[in-house]
Amino acid sequence: MRLIIIWVLNAMALLAVAGLIPGIQVGSFTDAMIAALFLGLVNTLIRPLLLLLTLPVTLLTLGLFIIVINGMLFWFVGSVLRGFIVSGLWDGVQGAVLYSIFSWALSAAAAQILRKS
Repeated sequence: MRLIIIWVLNAMALLAVAGLIPGIQVGSFTDAMIAALFLGLVNTLIRPLLLLLTLPVTLLTLGLFIIVINGMLFWFVGSVLRGFIVSGLWDGVQGAVLYSIFSWALSAAAAQILRKS
């Protein structure tokens, strides 16, 4: 149950990001659900490998290169899916940062609500 709630909240966060950044478009809530699923899979499976491969650059930039990696993965998912469009790398970086913030805030709020009930 908790996993489905987090998934729906991530889709809502994705819709919010698409509403704020002109270079990111989401066709419908269903497209947002699919994109949230793909983002979760990419962040779980591909991101750790990329972080390991780019460790020297990440260390040289004091960890700031991780933001670029997140943006590239966000952009990659946007290029793979039809209903989710990310027009460029910098839109992907902005989208990834906002998506992380919104997703964290919504998940924290949901955890508080679920804890009380």
